[in-house]
Amino acid sequence: MEIPVLDMTGKQVGAISVDEHALGGEVNPALLKQAFVRYHANRRQGSARTRNRGRTAGSTRKLYRQKGTGRARSGPIRTPLRKGGGHAFAKTRGREAFRKDMPIKMRRKANRNALLAKLIDNEVKVIDSLEFGTPKTKAFRDLLAACNVNRSCLVALAPTNENARLSARNLDDVTVSNSEQLTCWDMLNHRYMIIAKADLEAWLAGASSKTDKSAKVKRFAADDSKGGA
Repeated sequence: MEIPVLDMTGKQVGAISVDEHALGGEVNPALLKQAFVRYHANRRQGSARTRNRGRTAGSTRKLYRQKGTGRARSGPIRTPLRKGGGHAFAKTRGREAFRKDMPIKMRRKANRNALLAKLIDNEVKVIDSLEFGTPKTKAFRDLLAACNVNRSCLVALAPTNENARLSARNLDDVTVSNSEQLTCWDMLNHRYMIIAKADLEAWLAGASSKTDKSAKVKRFAADDSKGGA
């Protein structure tokens, strides 16, 4: 797949070849859905709380006697049936209750498959260089207009590209992300994505490209080098 490479004025100055098979060959909606739901669930703060009848302030005294009043039977004032009482099914789950897990190979395949989906829809704008001499929001706005970006946009930048980050951070519907940590959550949550050619090549050749046995994290590599068990 040939992807056009644009300059800062939106003019095509070259092309970059991307292997579709390395990105999954075809879009896998089921995999993308599973990964998207996982990222969404793991971002939940999980701090919503409501009080049950045991945590609600108020006396435990029975309001009036059980029989002889002609009224319906009633218990304490903290019952869920009364205004100001506790909740029958209170929210008590924490952040960990919503967390989902996914094998690292599946996560990486989902990230690369999300990039494939964006490339097929021509929603990735590859720029030959995203270097700015000084931080200028107007210069980045002009870049978006030159690339026909009129919807939400994800700008993937290298951590060292500080001027470009400062130029894009104040624009509406623009999210700045680390190009080394691109995920399907970020890509699918925006219509367009802008990334420098060198950053895209580094991401494709980096850890995200390892979906075989070499992707396994060696947790005890430091101990092995010291002769440990």
